[in-house]
Amino acid sequence: MSAPERIPPGGVKTTDPASAEAYELLAHGELTVRGRIRDASNAALYCTVAHEGREAACVYKPVAGERPLWDFPDGTLAQREVAAYEVSEATGWGLVPPTVLRDGPHGEGMCQLWIETAPEAELLALVDAEEPAPGWKAIGFAEVGEGRTALLVHADDERLRRLAVLDAVINNADRKGGHLLPTADGRLYGIDHGVTFNAENKLRTLLWGWAGEPLTGEAVEALKALRSALEPGERLAVTLAGLVTPVELDATRARADALLASGKHPEPSGEWPAIPWPPV
Repeated sequence: MSAPERIPPGGVKTTDPASAEAYELLAHGELTVRGRIRDASNAALYCTVAHEGREAACVYKPVAGERPLWDFPDGTLAQREVAAYEVSEATGWGLVPPTVLRDGPHGEGMCQLWIETAPEAELLALVDAEEPAPGWKAIGFAEVGEGRTALLVHADDERLRRLAVLDAVINNADRKGGHLLPTADGRLYGIDHGVTFNAENKLRTLLWGWAGEPLTGEAVEALKALRSALEPGERLAVTLAGLVTPVELDATRARADALLASGKHPEPSGEWPAIPWPPV
């Protein structure tokens, strides 16, 4: 028997029972703060959430702990994190951990399932070479000290390639290496999507290895499904309308249209730094 679909209030649907269970736990469980993640740029709290005998670890980012940014409306980063999850679910790729907007000990905020990573998985590297080795894609040259440079590369990995497409749609302005979470069961998640969905082109990422290359057939089909889900009145469009501005929602549709029209991964525009700093 197939798993029943889960439809969050106004959101997209999933038939993944683990994702559905995690979503319900995050949305309705009792949230308890256990500590603070100190290297985060905004307030990020390590928590547990418990409901009906189930418990999980999670990250809670209260809106009250967000630092103002000159190019994003104040107090909107948590909503953008949730919007990125909803778009990811609509592609069918499940690239963002289950994420909800809810009340917590410090007010409304984003609550996201904690992901245990497999540290041995190598996705990024610095190499002393002019060209990437087979199985790797070039990002660019980086200074490594004493006037030396090295080639920064990322794995030629279909999971990363999917994430590059998602980032292009949501206009991710901060895809760093530390935001890539590979797991022991072979999955890959992307996190930290607060600076996304801006109407202006701000794509800034380490995943430029496929720039200008044709999209895979899988990506084209995912984008078509996503574009349908973004039509006015559709469940995803209604959900995003409560999380980002109308102009930003229209820009998201336009980015999906542009990707489908070109049939290629985007290239750096030259209007914005292409690689985030620090890159990891």
